[in-house]
Amino acid sequence: MELSIVQIILVALIAGIYRFDRIGTQINGHNCVLWATLAGLVIGDPFTGMQIGATCMLMSLGVAALGGSSVPDYIMAAIVGTVVTVTTGQDMSVGLTIGIAVGLLWVQIDVIVKTLNIFMAHKQLDFAHKGNYSMMKAVTWIGPVLFCVGEMLPVLIVMLIGGDAVNAVLNAMPAWFTGGLSIAGGILPVVGMAMLLNYMPVKQFFSFVVIGFVLSAYLGLGILPIAMLAGAAAYEYYKSHAAAPAATAQTSEGVLEDE
Repeated sequence: MELSIVQIILVALIAGIYRFDRIGTQINGHNCVLWATLAGLVIGDPFTGMQIGATCMLMSLGVAALGGSSVPDYIMAAIVGTVVTVTTGQDMSVGLTIGIAVGLLWVQIDVIVKTLNIFMAHKQLDFAHKGNYSMMKAVTWIGPVLFCVGEMLPVLIVMLIGGDAVNAVLNAMPAWFTGGLSIAGGILPVVGMAMLLNYMPVKQFFSFVVIGFVLSAYLGLGILPIAMLAGAAAYEYYKSHAAAPAATAQTSEGVLEDE
């Protein structure tokens, strides 16, 4: 499948808008499903975008750019994975793994953009000392523009190469390598979930983890019914523990009154 110029521009704009939202408005900046679905909608397959976005969402759980550190861009991975999967017709796991590779590339781009922003900050400070506040505010926009361009470039490169070129590269790869890509694509969401569980009080709620595993692995329930059951269990747990302090306080007051 070949993308039209309009589709290429729109998908690149989606990537740029996502980055602007992530560093600015913060409305849906970390929502892999949303941005991948939008990209899929533009190229004619929103369902694939939704699937890849959900998978990348699992990968990104527990990963955060703390203290200005650079981390893989899973939303870029979701967008690129959607484009590669739809345009090449390859298995979703192969497109996803290529997307992750591009998302890892963003770590280097992110470092470059942040380094360039240091010079922008010094320039702003220089204008502020001179009292030229209009130029200081104008320079402020260079930062978001650099981030947006840094986001759009890898996506543009993948789309301009085209599905035929990507397919040619994949077909030239040995079967054991593409098979490895598929296995890696299946493992990565598990790694993301494991990282998230590492930060959660699993020991305290281990019984709930077991219940969720049984519901999924043995009873074959989907994510939505399991999430609804988990929400109900969390609500009941909250009610029981919220009532306990109130009961303790009433008992204490009664003791004081008796005394």
